[in-house]
Amino acid sequence: QVQLVESGGGLVQPGGSLRLSCAASRSIFSMSAMAWYRLAPGKQRELVAIITSGGTTNYVDSVKGRFTISRDGAENTVDLQMNSLKPEDTAVYFCKAVSRGLNTWGQGTQVTVSS
Repeated sequence: QVQLVESGGGLVQPGGSLRLSCAASRSIFSMSAMAWYRLAPGKQRELVAIITSGGTTNYVDSVKGRFTISRDGAENTVDLQMNSLKPEDTAVYFCKAVSRGLNTWGQGTQVTVSS
């Protein structure tokens, strides 16, 4: 089973940027899809962005135009570039891999947007 490790979270002011990275223990191209989710206090877990094995991407409406998901096959990483951050983006962000019908989650990384 693949293992995932997220990094890149932190505290940023509104309007700032952060880049999250998810490192996989094996080839990301063996996954059906890789995705970023987030969980904010008092809210349900939300799919933020997804990239399929074919390279198709999709985003939740609230981050379209601000967030970009990308992948690096050489490094086996999937990144989430987050720009124009808002306080409502504050959450724990999780990476997920889908492979052969199984979901694997990373441990999460905290993103806090606050002045």
